[in-house]
Amino acid sequence: MAGFKLKVTPEMESLTQVCVENSKMDPSLYGKYDVKRGLRDVNGKGVLAGLTQISSICSTDVVDGKTVPCEGRLYYRGYDIHELTQGFLREQRFGFEEVTYLLLFGKLPNEKELADFKVLLAGQRSLPKNFVRDVIMKAPTKDMMNTLSRSVLTLYAYDHNADDTSLPNVLRQCLNLISVFPMLSVYSYQAYNHYIKGKSLYIHNPDPKLSVAENILLMLRPDMQYTQLEATILDLALVLHMEHGGGNNSTFTTHVVTSSGTDTYSAVAAALGSLKGPKHGGANLKVQDMFENIMENCPDWENEESLRDYLNDILDKKVFDHAGLIYGMGHAVYTLSDPREVILKRYAKFLAEEKGKNREFALYEKVEEIAGELIMHKRKLFKPVCANVDFYSGFVYTMLGIPRELFTPIFAISRMAGWSAHRLEELVNAGKIIRPAYRYVGHHRPYLEVEDREEQNPFTEEYQRKYKIKSIKNA
Repeated sequence: MAGFKLKVTPEMESLTQVCVENSKMDPSLYGKYDVKRGLRDVNGKGVLAGLTQISSICSTDVVDGKTVPCEGRLYYRGYDIHELTQGFLREQRFGFEEVTYLLLFGKLPNEKELADFKVLLAGQRSLPKNFVRDVIMKAPTKDMMNTLSRSVLTLYAYDHNADDTSLPNVLRQCLNLISVFPMLSVYSYQAYNHYIKGKSLYIHNPDPKLSVAENILLMLRPDMQYTQLEATILDLALVLHMEHGGGNNSTFTTHVVTSSGTDTYSAVAAALGSLKGPKHGGANLKVQDMFENIMENCPDWENEESLRDYLNDILDKKVFDHAGLIYGMGHAVYTLSDPREVILKRYAKFLAEEKGKNREFALYEKVEEIAGELIMHKRKLFKPVCANVDFYSGFVYTMLGIPRELFTPIFAISRMAGWSAHRLEELVNAGKIIRPAYRYVGHHRPYLEVEDREEQNPFTEEYQRKYKIKSIKNA
């Protein structure tokens, strides 16, 4: 049997060129037919595609009949995110479990309901017998999101009622996935760290008496030790990433796939595939790469003028990844501020003080202060550019000793609660299958017999010379 093909051959390159030639469209057609690319209008406002009661985002107010930017606001089930987080932080409680209850059931739990719910989640925090050995340890990869997706889809095979989309059964499945996502993510990293990086293998069982944040740190660290501040800030980061309206890419994916009537595991795997993208859940990795580059290559990153010059060079595509972007700056909705970033920044400072990272935190603050102004000037923008939640989240994870490979899975652990709430909302309201329209802008053509068709052979030497493709004969 032939082996798995891993190389892009000259034939593939030639066929790709044929694909490109016959797939390009005139960009002006989008304006002609009033197509909202990315489902956003020219002002960046999202096209209304559905209704939700789970969360809302606000970045503008109406003053004297005019829409004006405001400090960003985020609400979970109508509760302001600032009030929610300050509530459990003030009372020195972990918030992930409580806010999960809120998102799923639409109300804050009382003391008994919260205690019972924690017991319920802990009871769901188990994997099938030998699952870690037979699934997670087999074929480990450097990409934990792919391993996480594979594990989710494999859990389908262990579920005797996998295709049952009744609400009680879907709730059971969602609670189970919320509970086991930390295990699937951390164990996948441990397998990668052992089998690919050659490090020692640690598989620690979660403690049913501990919170999700505490268990992540317990399972991740060889000595299973962590400080109260570390667990508190990880819990806060989890809460801030749990939900962000129905229109974000992975949550919208959850609605779209759920509307087809498919099972929970397929819907969650689709959402994971969406979140993995660098334009979505993988953004904080780019922020970390950028700051490492600044500290390594900026002549004096503690000097404001030197830093300003280097940031200008980043925007001019002269340094870093030559994309001309200052990562972590700007948001599709927020302009003056991202409320998640405002909250996380405050606690990132506390953690930096504990970890002796005050110089690095000062750099983040200075880049945030300078970058918005530079971007507005360079891009000739008429609205402010603020830092988003990704700006500090990677820095927080790094200070917590969380490896880069787990940055996006940590996001998935958080967002699984939001995806579950939206899947249930889609099923409760039993809407139609989500099917937007695409307009055909090609040409209709008569069928031609094979001998009468015009030659466009990507395997000829003339075609390869035209597109500078390595000769197939000499490959």
